[in-house]
Amino acid sequence: MRLEEVKEDLGQGVSLEMVLIPAGKFMMGSKEDRIESEMQHEVTITCPFYIAKYQVTQELWKSLDMGNRSHEEGARLPATDVSWEDCKEFIKKLNASTKGGYRLPYEAEWEFACRAGTTTAYSFGAKITPKDANYIGSKIGKPVVVGSYKPNAFGLYDMHGNVWEWCEDWGADYPKGAVIDPKGPAKGEYRVLRGGSFFDGSSVASSSCRSLYLPTYGFDFFGLRLARTK
Repeated sequence: MRLEEVKEDLGQGVSLEMVLIPAGKFMMGSKEDRIESEMQHEVTITCPFYIAKYQVTQELWKSLDMGNRSHEEGARLPATDVSWEDCKEFIKKLNASTKGGYRLPYEAEWEFACRAGTTTAYSFGAKITPKDANYIGSKIGKPVVVGSYKPNAFGLYDMHGNVWEWCEDWGADYPKGAVIDPKGPAKGEYRVLRGGSFFDGSSVASSSCRSLYLPTYGFDFFGLRLARTK
């Protein structure tokens, strides 16, 4: 599936590549009802949106004078050890130095983009193997260079594993019944992360799995992926 892509040159040899995700409808959550907070429900996304092809890299993070707190250092490794609040500060600086509009993806957008039209546990099928993604079964034990595995049908890399990705939403159980353009509750205690990491097991790397952490927490398996409203 060939989707529209845009690329923004940020200088110093650093660029940001985004893919335009079409509007659509999908079943969000776990068909197996893995846990109550992941109950499957219908979601409609009414507006196309952009999402980054790759997790934010350390070279991109450092280009905005954010420093580099990543435990494993490397220009094309994902920026890690970042909290939700750190991500918001990074995005604020990014928007100030560009035409703006960048943000964290909403959780529903993230899962829609991750699934890329699939209904299986992973965007590549019902099971995951070490050739598919960097999770605990890969026995690497640290982040790898972004884009090291095959992309999903939307052309997005590392939606499964490598590092968790912060989303905009406050965490809460899903609503019962169909919803349109969900953005999570107006307030809460924990923010949502998606995608699993090198530190986590196979089920955690699934398209539907979600994790909740305080927005001030940052670990070596936490990172981010950017989104932008069309």
